[in-house]
Amino acid sequence: MKLLPRTTKFFAMLVLASAALVPMAASAKAKQPNIVYIVADDQGWGDVGYHGSDIKTPNIDALARGGVRLEQFRAQPLCTQTRAALMTGRYPFRTGMQSAVIPSAGKYGLDTDEYLLPQALKAAGYRTLMVGKWHLGHADRKFWPMQRGFDYHYGAVLGEIDYFTHSAHGALDWFRNNEPVKEEGYATDLLGDDAVRLIAGHDKSQPMFMYLAFTAPHSPFQAPKSYEDRNSGIADPTRRTYAAMITALDDQVGRVVAALKARGMDEDTLIVYHSDNGGVRSSRFAGESDVSKLTLPASNGPWRDGKGTLYEGGTRVIALANWRGQLPAGTVVDQPMHVVDIFPTLIGVAGGKVEGGKPIDGLDMWDTVAGRKPSPRETTIYSIEPQQAAVAKGQWKLVWNVALPSRTELFDLAADPYEKNNLADANPAKVAELRQIIETEARTAAPSKFLQEVFGALWPVLFGSVSLPEEEAGALEAIP
Repeated sequence: MKLLPRTTKFFAMLVLASAALVPMAASAKAKQPNIVYIVADDQGWGDVGYHGSDIKTPNIDALARGGVRLEQFRAQPLCTQTRAALMTGRYPFRTGMQSAVIPSAGKYGLDTDEYLLPQALKAAGYRTLMVGKWHLGHADRKFWPMQRGFDYHYGAVLGEIDYFTHSAHGALDWFRNNEPVKEEGYATDLLGDDAVRLIAGHDKSQPMFMYLAFTAPHSPFQAPKSYEDRNSGIADPTRRTYAAMITALDDQVGRVVAALKARGMDEDTLIVYHSDNGGVRSSRFAGESDVSKLTLPASNGPWRDGKGTLYEGGTRVIALANWRGQLPAGTVVDQPMHVVDIFPTLIGVAGGKVEGGKPIDGLDMWDTVAGRKPSPRETTIYSIEPQQAAVAKGQWKLVWNVALPSRTELFDLAADPYEKNNLADANPAKVAELRQIIETEARTAAPSKFLQEVFGALWPVLFGSVSLPEEEAGALEAIP
């Protein structure tokens, strides 16, 4: 009988202790990290220090050493396409953004009924900040960042700008919160300045999502002399300038990391870094700048071709994730991931909800990034366009060019990651299987906004099932 009071007291203390611990555990689990999401523009896979480049990138390398290198991370082959996929978690052929990029004369943008990443993070309680390049619609302000879920935007809305005048085709393309800003300075440095300022002034009681989208090292190839001098050992003048642009970019990455540390935010911040596509190897995909007389400077390492193509050089990009204390430092994840996977992965980390928009193609990759599980991605659609498509399932990748003369290429990426050996003729059943995936998905594709704008009224005739009126068809036949 004497033991009962002691036992009762013991259990009472245990209950009280458990009650005190539960809120702490729940709070720790529910803590939302800051997210700093950094995108480089046209940086080649081979143009980072940790891939053996002659271009020094000590700050990006440090993030890789302290985090996870994502060595099978794929983006879309062109800028607008990747940014649309990132923001929606949906393949671009579902949103009409599958062809080319939005040109400076383009009037279209990513549809306003698409539910975007900043909207989902804002719903989860985040302050949403964008610093840098948008390129998802500029002709109408309804397409601009602050109309699409961002609380703040500083930078450009077009695809490429002069790095010193911040203009495109003579028109200023430099804004803060929808208002034009005229200021001096090198664009890469200014974007870094703004990111550092925002971190320094951030209210830490609210989680922060910063989308830091640099324009570097996209053409035009321009850099201050101080950055050129730091790359004086590179003989080719265009590659030297390109390297200088990456040096400037790397410096700003270092400043952002230092700013997070100075605020005591580094252990509470997930940093992601990747390029929007492979490095440019053809002047066809170099943008609107005249680079026809230049030796294009980017390196995609061992991967075939580059920006604008559906080969690995155009789509397999530099990528890493770093979160001190949460992700295993110095690890390599060689598992397939696609930029559409970012949407559900970040929403999951943030404790938000993916629901709220249209069905997504992305898969939550957090357990894969953290090294706990293999990638759940069995099939990756590189692109589906009226004239070309590519899809990979398991080790097999089909690149199908249907524009005449048509070309079908099948690669075993496990044995031939550099896409040197076309095995299509020897594997007709596999070709048929992958073609069927493309055909099935193509039937659900949204019309290409780029091609609709280019061809105008002829669009349904050329790419749809609508016939021209008899008199117009006769007029076309009469054209020599």
